[in-house]
Amino acid sequence: MRQRKIPAVFMRGGTSKAIIFLQSDLPEDRAEWDDIFLAAIGSPDPNKRQLNGMGGGISSLSKVCIVGPSDRDDADVDYTFAQVGVDRDTVGYGANCGNMSSAIGPFAVDEGLVTPDGDDVLVRIYNTNTGKIIHSRFAMDGGMAAIDGDFELKGVAGTGAPVRLEFRSPGGAATGRLLPTGNVIDEITVHGLGAVEASLIDAANPVVFVEAKALGLTGAEAPTDIDAMTERMGWLEDIRAQATVMMGIAKTPKDATENSPSSPFVGMVAPPQDAKTLAGETIKADDGDLTARIVSSGNTHRALPLTGALCCATAARIEGTVVNRHVRAANDADSDLRIMQPSGIIQVACAVTRNNDGWVAEQAGVTRTQRRLFEGRVLVPGS
Repeated sequence: MRQRKIPAVFMRGGTSKAIIFLQSDLPEDRAEWDDIFLAAIGSPDPNKRQLNGMGGGISSLSKVCIVGPSDRDDADVDYTFAQVGVDRDTVGYGANCGNMSSAIGPFAVDEGLVTPDGDDVLVRIYNTNTGKIIHSRFAMDGGMAAIDGDFELKGVAGTGAPVRLEFRSPGGAATGRLLPTGNVIDEITVHGLGAVEASLIDAANPVVFVEAKALGLTGAEAPTDIDAMTERMGWLEDIRAQATVMMGIAKTPKDATENSPSSPFVGMVAPPQDAKTLAGETIKADDGDLTARIVSSGNTHRALPLTGALCCATAARIEGTVVNRHVRAANDADSDLRIMQPSGIIQVACAVTRNNDGWVAEQAGVTRTQRRLFEGRVLVPGS
């Protein structure tokens, strides 16, 4: 049977890459989407290389985005994110990708979904996965979204034009509650390890945070080194699976592992410390406020997933969490949080307040870059 050709764009957004489809180019029956996405990305691949598709063998390179015009008064476009499994035939819609969110505004403008009215543009994005609004601000260049600039994004070679993302009211993106269990600290019993303190936070994306030292780590280890620690990776998945149930995202830990491998993330935190980046550069403890690593879909991210970084910054502002326990005390409560990660330091703006009803995440912001890499048609087997 001949291959099916579907118009698509391949883009980098932040430290991720994805195939982006116009919703109008996909079948109206969404039940057909999963097979298309799996075939286009090259999953499942037991070799974890995705050589038969557009994926890159790790979760941050195994993604699909779907964009179309929005009928909401507060949004210009609707954006749906799909996390495609690497070695399994799963397509998850339970969370957003913050990094790919940075590509959605430029994609919408370049595809004619949004008409800019000046040299700078604001695209209001409704993320269908989380029911949240994202404001994307960026410059134009010759009628297209600007690419060239001097903003350096750690983890991406070279520089580019900045895209400023503002996540509006990010709390409760997946569960409806900033603190899904109502607690800043919960206890999870891990087979072979014992009881571990954890903070279950849902802001931009749900994340369960634990202290790196609880797993016998410093928190500054390289992602490949962590991935090779079979026992610790097993502990992290046990923690994540139990937290998934506690957050109400899955009914059982087994269900969490089999059907929700990418949501929530599991994060490890530690105090700021000297460390080597993936590029071999040394980052100094004095230049950061917190050390963090995040795992999803069985991989330790080379650069923090953006929504994970936003959640981490939010958790750092909530008194009593394991993240707040290790963050450097700020002279200015409104200053950006500098998170030390494998690719360098990411700065996150975050506004968190406390009222009579509890903690409230008002907004979170970060700057990324993006680039359109390829446009044309992606081919999937007709079968």
